[in-house]
Amino acid sequence: MTLTAAPRRHRFPVSIISQAVWIYHRFNNSYRDIEEQMAYRGVQVSYETIRSWSIKFSSHFRNVIKKRERKPSDKWHIDEMTVKVNGEMFILWRAVDSDGYELDVFLQKRRNKKAAIRFLSRVLGSYPIPRVIVTDKLKSYRKPIQAMCRSTEHRSHKGLNNRVENTHQPTRRKEECLIKFKSPQGVQRTLALMGKVRNLFAVEVGRYLKKAFERRETFKAACTIWSEAAQELLCI
Repeated sequence: MTLTAAPRRHRFPVSIISQAVWIYHRFNNSYRDIEEQMAYRGVQVSYETIRSWSIKFSSHFRNVIKKRERKPSDKWHIDEMTVKVNGEMFILWRAVDSDGYELDVFLQKRRNKKAAIRFLSRVLGSYPIPRVIVTDKLKSYRKPIQAMCRSTEHRSHKGLNNRVENTHQPTRRKEECLIKFKSPQGVQRTLALMGKVRNLFAVEVGRYLKKAFERRETFKAACTIWSEAAQELLCI
């Protein structure tokens, strides 16, 4: 089986599907933007079809990337931001490591202790307990971290959390591109894969200090992982 084959009950080959999903989650493009880009290449596909591909296959790509990603550092940064979804305010919780690799995002209605416990349980279910957790001054973090990460040093300081606050920027750019987010489920699904794609293609230690051939090799390795994930669509 090759990337020119099509998944079951799909007309387009895996190469087209995976590229459309990658463009949507890697760049600030809408479904209509991608429809036009595909048309320029001679591929006639509607934006609704691209949307259905993103909905159906985003969790698959996220899971494959997550299995192949490097281990996070033992220092985490956790923060939350407000997101308007169809006119209603939500809280987006995000955790990254000290190099800026996104560990997880989780959309919730509240910013309280119960919400902090839900998010920490979700992250700790996938990664080992860190040595240090850095948060802002939100009091909701204090007791959950003490109870769930007994050996972890908790640093609560607004000025120390720029690492995770910078990772909110792609979310804001995507939000601006789409004019507004339409549904909580869509936000969670889109941002979860966006973070993993960004880890794979954009977050790189010493990225701007590396030579051109080193960056190309890193990009090639990232493309290989994405292609392997696309290949596995044929088995779904």
